[in-house]
Amino acid sequence: MAEHLFHLKASWPGLRNDVGTIAVGNLKTEVSVPVELSGPGVGANPEDMIIGAASTCYIITLAAMMDRSKLEKEDLTMDSIGVVDVTNGITTFKKIIHKPHIVLKSDATEKDEALALKLADKAEVSCMVTRALKGNVSVEVEAIITKSIN
Repeated sequence: MAEHLFHLKASWPGLRNDVGTIAVGNLKTEVSVPVELSGPGVGANPEDMIIGAASTCYIITLAAMMDRSKLEKEDLTMDSIGVVDVTNGITTFKKIIHKPHIVLKSDATEKDEALALKLADKAEVSCMVTRALKGNVSVEVEAIITKSIN
């Protein structure tokens, strides 16, 4: 078994609506409560980082699966939506919806399109971050598969 350690340093100089900093690997940023939750909205926030971690893990996992399956693509982009609920003063990150757009080569077959859709769904359950969120945050995939026009 191999374990990999990732170290984050954080500094928070004030109270709730102040601005702190984090540094982990190549990510160094200011952090604060988002405007949507009545904060100053400076730098990143936990909600951004949860959706960012889930989205980057998902798209990297999907790209790796496509590579291993020898499924050629022209492009792979994605939009993700994070749904945060505030009820009775309790803030809950409820759901993430990934919307990958896979553009296959113009000569892609129906079998290639079906494989792309299958991999888009499989990447969600294979992603390490999705597995870490399981039971707390639901993750959905709404994949769009198209072919390039050449």
